[in-house]
Amino acid sequence: MGKIISLLNHKGGVGKTTSAINIGAGLVELGKRTLLIDLDPQANLTLSLGIPRQKVTIYEALRGEAELEPYSYKEGFDVITSSLDLSSAEMELINEAGREYILRELFETVIEDYDYIIIDCPPSLGLLTLNALTCSHYVYIPLQTEFLALQGLAKIKQIIDKVKFRLNKKLTIGGVIATMYDQRKVLNRDVVDTIRKYFGPKVFDTMIRDNVALAEAPAQRMDIFSYSNKSKGAEDYLSLCKEILQRTEAGVEV
Repeated sequence: MGKIISLLNHKGGVGKTTSAINIGAGLVELGKRTLLIDLDPQANLTLSLGIPRQKVTIYEALRGEAELEPYSYKEGFDVITSSLDLSSAEMELINEAGREYILRELFETVIEDYDYIIIDCPPSLGLLTLNALTCSHYVYIPLQTEFLALQGLAKIKQIIDKVKFRLNKKLTIGGVIATMYDQRKVLNRDVVDTIRKYFGPKVFDTMIRDNVALAEAPAQRMDIFSYSNKSKGAEDYLSLCKEILQRTEAGVEV
């Protein structure tokens, strides 16, 4: 059965979608069958991979109009796309019975087909995010190595703890990913030290360095490995994915 990982941070611009795409792509590079879920109404993940508008997106599936229909991005790497229609989903589903479990029920038809399912959560803590957390085994928190990125960490942890207590006993913070890191900057190093004090060994050893190729890849509608597999960005995400496999497949709790 596939392992489900949500990437969550209610602050935008921290590298969440970039991490979702390239963790997915990196896991495929390491031989794992991977499904990406674009759960963000902005549909940045879908747009970044150049996937055309699909007849059935995550929106139609959440509304009960269709089953999940993965789009084959490349061999071993599928995507459930999003659209701007998803922005109305929280209002439309608010009165649904068992509304926190809709995504979990949808996954029942596909979870055996993949080794990993990666969910790109919206930059909010609403019903869509709640659905993601309710069906996930792990939450990964991407954090930009800047001072303002530290704000709100306590709120994120509070939400995760509540979901674990009330809705999903299996949920755990699987890791914290330091993004946009520049070792030359004292501030970046200080922020990483602060993150490590707060989260301890949950912080991944691999830090995603600030790298122009990571910004260029979405403009070319590619993941970093398809765009520039020799870049620092590809090197960092492959290293991160090896850490992810080490933690998840050995059942390591940190």
